[in-house]
Amino acid sequence: MAIVYDSYRHDPASTGLPLLVAGHAARTVAWRGAAAVGAAQFLAHVQQVAAGLPTATAAVNLCDDRYAFLVAFCAIALRGQANLLPSSRQPQAVMEVMAAHPGSYALGELALDAPPPGYRLMPVLDAPAADGETPAPLIPAEQVVAIGYTSGSTGVPKAYPKTWRSFHASNAGNMRALRAVVGPRFDVVATVPPQHMYGMEASVLLPLLGDVGVHAARPFFPADVADALAQTRGPRVLVITPIHLRALIESGVALPPIAAMMSATAPMPAELAAAAEQRFGAPLLEVFGSTETCVIASRRAAADEPWTLYDGVRLHPQPDGTLVDAPQLDQPIALADIVALQDEGRRFRLCGRHADLLEIAGKRASLGDLTRRLLAVPGVRDGVVFQLDGDAIGVKRIAALAVAPGLDEHGILEALRGSVEPVFLPRPLRLVDALPRNETGKLPRSALMELIGR
Repeated sequence: MAIVYDSYRHDPASTGLPLLVAGHAARTVAWRGAAAVGAAQFLAHVQQVAAGLPTATAAVNLCDDRYAFLVAFCAIALRGQANLLPSSRQPQAVMEVMAAHPGSYALGELALDAPPPGYRLMPVLDAPAADGETPAPLIPAEQVVAIGYTSGSTGVPKAYPKTWRSFHASNAGNMRALRAVVGPRFDVVATVPPQHMYGMEASVLLPLLGDVGVHAARPFFPADVADALAQTRGPRVLVITPIHLRALIESGVALPPIAAMMSATAPMPAELAAAAEQRFGAPLLEVFGSTETCVIASRRAAADEPWTLYDGVRLHPQPDGTLVDAPQLDQPIALADIVALQDEGRRFRLCGRHADLLEIAGKRASLGDLTRRLLAVPGVRDGVVFQLDGDAIGVKRIAALAVAPGLDEHGILEALRGSVEPVFLPRPLRLVDALPRNETGKLPRSALMELIGR
């Protein structure tokens, strides 16, 4: 039965878009272990959860299991509510988001030791699948189905509402890019959480809006990645981040055949991409996007190609960044990234972010390039260069954190002198056991400042 709950919240004249595309009963939406979940069974689970949700405007989707998240996401949307996606699932981040949305609740599949106020536990998903073809419910195109929050890597997380129309539009670009590499049907295994916009696009929207199956796990260790891939049918697409990919290569774990890899959240070094393609025998597609815009471009990082814009996307360089116009955006959005357009505006090179550009003593550099040079020092396994807040007279020093067992600060600085101007050498530079990366590998500024002792 295809129904929309709390229909009083919707404009009856609003155009409806399907919650599930390619929704014939036989097609696989997800993999729970090695068991395939068909469209009819999935929709039955969605209706089961939706029927038990309270009347509200929004809910924090805290599901850890990807299938549970997928069901909860659709159930919340079916009730005319928005999925709140905080920058992390830490209690403080969840509480801040809920405070910004009075009357919201939280939903998850795990019994938490310290649940947020109004936490609701999902039922055991045991609703039987309907017989025959099950029509997918329609969601009003302009309904806000999710509110994503930026990572906080450059400051306080900001909220960006996403309508069902905008998600349909942004997913079309990702689907075209992947189909060009792997064909019309494939399965996804993702190491990134679905709450992050990259994880949302690659592991939630793809199975909802295309003939794609997604594995329910979020594997962390290389052996777990291999197991999850082996449980799917294929062709297989591995959705990953640079830091996870490096660990996977260094582990030496053998993977089942994969058709493609997809990466985002941090710049992909060309040498790492090339090593991954050689090691796993599959192309690596790096995608470019943000919480604000969703994915707008892709490239083959191993060849150090320029970025190719998705259909309908236009970039307008500005003095302090770039204005993005895309089919999924109601109006252009400004990003801090500075680009150099090529091929009549269809491709571009990244030149850094405005906030990352440094000018000291008449010399220029960027924090991104300095970080790249730090990571190139033999023995440095992970690292970041960033700028501290201004001191009493407004001077902003450059600092760095590095994971480099067997090295000391002096040795790293000496290695940097060969490629970095003295005015841009980081001071302080401190060695740490690990960088404070969040679930997607990003580095919140507050965590960096705490580690550096400022």
